[in-house]
Amino acid sequence: MATRAKRRRVTGPVGCGGDHDLDPDPVAGFLSWCGRVGLELSPKVAVSRQGTVAGYGMVARESVQAGELLFAVPRAALLSQHTCSISGLLERERGALQSQSGWVPLLLALLHELQAPASPWSPYFALWPELGRLEHPMFWPEGERRRLLQGTGVPEAVEKDLVNIRSEFHSVVLPFMEAHPDLFSPRVRSLELYHQLVALVMAYSFQEPLEEEDDEKEPNPPLMVPAADILNHLANHNANLEYSPNCLRMVATQPIPKGHEIFNTYGQMANWQLIHMYGFVEPYPDNTDDTADIQMVTVREAALQGAKVEAERLQLCERWDYLCKLEMVGEEGAFVIGREEILTEEELTTTLKVLCMSAEEFRELKEQDGWGDKREEDSLTITNIPRLKESWRQLLRDSVLLTLQAYATDLKAEQDLLSNKVYSKLSRREQQALQVRYGQKMILHQLLELTG
Repeated sequence: MATRAKRRRVTGPVGCGGDHDLDPDPVAGFLSWCGRVGLELSPKVAVSRQGTVAGYGMVARESVQAGELLFAVPRAALLSQHTCSISGLLERERGALQSQSGWVPLLLALLHELQAPASPWSPYFALWPELGRLEHPMFWPEGERRRLLQGTGVPEAVEKDLVNIRSEFHSVVLPFMEAHPDLFSPRVRSLELYHQLVALVMAYSFQEPLEEEDDEKEPNPPLMVPAADILNHLANHNANLEYSPNCLRMVATQPIPKGHEIFNTYGQMANWQLIHMYGFVEPYPDNTDDTADIQMVTVREAALQGAKVEAERLQLCERWDYLCKLEMVGEEGAFVIGREEILTEEELTTTLKVLCMSAEEFRELKEQDGWGDKREEDSLTITNIPRLKESWRQLLRDSVLLTLQAYATDLKAEQDLLSNKVYSKLSRREQQALQVRYGQKMILHQLLELTG
C-alpha cells in the first residue's frame, strides 16, 4: 500500500486566518466549492478519511467499471500561474522569474493565494496537508537522513534540492515579493514556508505532457489540480488522469469494487524517488517499478581495480573518454536496473562492451567510427546475464559489489529488521528508509546471483 503525507487543514507558518482555518468540515466546504466551479464528481465516489491508506483519499461508494468517469476538473478550476489572481503580473514579469526548476511562477501564485483572505481556492487549501508536517527527507535532520538513507541516492538528491531552493528563494523569489509588498505580506516572505511549498508542489502538482510533435519544447509548467491530488498512488493503480482541451478527467482503468480506494499513478517511480518526492514508499514487494542504481563512475572504478599495470589503466581511461564522447556515460549518470529489466540497456551494454574488448577490437571500433548490428549474445536483459561473456559478467559483478559497499548495512541486517517483532518497533522514517534500502539490495543481490 502507498501513503501520501496526511492531509490536514493548512495551519502553521502561513497563519493567513482565512475561513478554512476554522472550517469544522473541510470536505463539505470543498464539495460545495466543487459545485460552484463546475468540478463534477461522480455520485459513485466520495472524498473520505475512512477506508483510505492515509488522511484524505477517494473511495468508491458503488462498484465502478473500467472506463467510467470519476470526476472532471474544468481548466478554470486549476490553480496555476495562469489562473491565479496575480496572473497578469506573473506574465509581465515572466523574464525575471526564470529559474532552474521552472516552478517559481506557480510558487508565487501559491504564496499570494494562501495569504489572501478572500482567495477563491480557500476551500481547496483546507484539504491540503499541514505544511509543517510534510514527511519528505528534506525535512529530516541531516544526520538522520544520511544514517537511514546512505547508499540509496536520496541524501545526494536532497542536498542538491536544498541548494537550489535557497538560491532560487534569495535570488528570484524574495526580491520579487519585496518589490510587491501589497501582494505578499511579511509572513509569507519566509524561506521555511517556501521550502514547504516546494515540497508540496513536488508531491501534489501535475505536469501536463507535451504533444508528441512538441517533444523539443520546454516542458509545461506544474499546476495544482483540485480533486486529482486527493488520490493516493499505487504502482498497480486503478485510475488515470486524462487531459483534454476543456477539462482534466480522472477515469477508472480497471473495475473498482464498492468500498475500495481509488488510486492514481504518479508515474513509474522507484521507492527512492517516491520517498524523495512524496515522502512515502510502497512496502516490498508491492512496488513493481522499484529500481537500483549503479553509478556509471562505479563501473569505471571497478574496471580500473582490475587493471594490473599502468598501461591498462591508461587504456581504460581512453575508453571511458570514448564512451563520454558517445554520450553513453557521464560523471553523474547511473545505470538503472529494475526487477525484470535493465532500463538503461543500451548504455550499460555499450559500456561493458567497450571496457572489456581487446586493444585490437577497440582500435577497429575507433577506425570504423562505431560498430554494426548488435549480436544476440551481447543483448543485455536480466534473463540473458548468465550467458554474457565472462569478462562482462565479472565487471558487472565487481560493480555491484562496489555499489553494495556504499550502504551502511548488509542485506542480512535488513532482513532481520523486517521481521515483524522488530519492524513494528521502528519509527515511520526508519520503516520507510528500510523499505528503500531493502528493495534496492534485493535487485543488486539478484544481479550477484546472475553474474556468479
